[in-house]
Amino acid sequence: MEKILMITACLSVVGLVMITGPVSAQSDFVANYDESNIPAYTLPDPLVCNDGTRVTNGKLWKTKRRPEILKMFAEQMYGKTPTRTLKVEYETLEEGAALNGLAHRKQVRIHFKSYGSELSVDVLLYIPANQSGPAPAFLGINFSGNHTIHADSKILLNTNWMRPNKTGIENNRATEASRGNSASRWAVEEIIQRGYALANVYCGDMDPDVDDGFKNGIHPLFYDRGQNKPDAKEWGSIGAWAWGLSRVLDFLETDDAVDAGRVAVIGHSRLGKTALWAGAQDERFAMVISNDSGCGGAALSRRAFGETVGRINTSFPHWFSDNFTRYNKNETALPMDQHMLLALIAPRPLCVASAEEDKWADPHGEFLSVLHADPVYQLLGAPAFPAKRMPQVNKPVRGTMNYHIRTGKHDVTDYDWEQYLNAADRLMK
Repeated sequence: MEKILMITACLSVVGLVMITGPVSAQSDFVANYDESNIPAYTLPDPLVCNDGTRVTNGKLWKTKRRPEILKMFAEQMYGKTPTRTLKVEYETLEEGAALNGLAHRKQVRIHFKSYGSELSVDVLLYIPANQSGPAPAFLGINFSGNHTIHADSKILLNTNWMRPNKTGIENNRATEASRGNSASRWAVEEIIQRGYALANVYCGDMDPDVDDGFKNGIHPLFYDRGQNKPDAKEWGSIGAWAWGLSRVLDFLETDDAVDAGRVAVIGHSRLGKTALWAGAQDERFAMVISNDSGCGGAALSRRAFGETVGRINTSFPHWFSDNFTRYNKNETALPMDQHMLLALIAPRPLCVASAEEDKWADPHGEFLSVLHADPVYQLLGAPAFPAKRMPQVNKPVRGTMNYHIRTGKHDVTDYDWEQYLNAADRLMK
């Protein structure tokens, strides 16, 4: 067990800031942005089992410790994912040449059916036009519909519920004005030119990003007789979105144009949390990418820096399981922390990214998670993570685990994509 008494500040200090929001939330949750105010904490050792057994080889990690950690995250944080399978059908809605001949576009609807209920998820897939064989791929999850990732007029306009925080959203529905409004976050042409396919899916197809009592997404298809909401230890929206990413990977395994054994899953912010949880559960993902995922993602919860467990559960009660509220303002009681989530991805390639101005997501806490997952990576044969201190801005740390902090705010930029593509070229091609 490692005793953390204080971490030397590697980022600028901006002091204490009151969180905006309801009056009750303001009084209960105050964001700390001062490294000197981080409480002393002890990180659980990812290589010590619950019964005290030290993990000294890959077999013990695989058969005992990894399942223990996965169970803790499932039961105490993200919620348990159902194991029952649904009836699944794939329907090709449209396909043709795209991006001025650079790619072939395919749009597929996945139908999930259970007990007379049905839910559909639309997948947008771009495949390099001149690819000689199955292409490695990035699988991304977006906030406002596949039609927002590029101005391509052939992308189907999503008709499901949308959060009203984007241009072109009216009455919680997308209009033509929303087409391509997130294109800056998806380097589509660059991805294709580098030889990768790109699959994309809207998180709201699996579950709308709103506290609706879990009535309008995938959850009801798994309810037992008489059940009308998930139990306290069952999945929330992040769990549903992660489940959906695995179902898209199922589809990619059926497409001969994609090398499903070389798929990197990527998400930003809350969807970065989702990508990490999907990659932790589903070892078929060859690479996992977290962009500015913060609390509940890559950042250590025990630091209570920026967004905290209590704040995130108050603002977004649908994201995690109800059990996670036990740790509101009680982070030290967690039986695990986020470095152990990253360790679940070992020994597969991992990219964690932060932004200098995104204090809310605790960049230093994201870096520390990578650092403290390193013993597991090394146990499983990866080279040591080549940094012990927070790196300088725009100075990426490259290894099997990759970390960078860039200038700018909470966003996905071309600089971020350059790092992810370079990592994929080194580690996944």
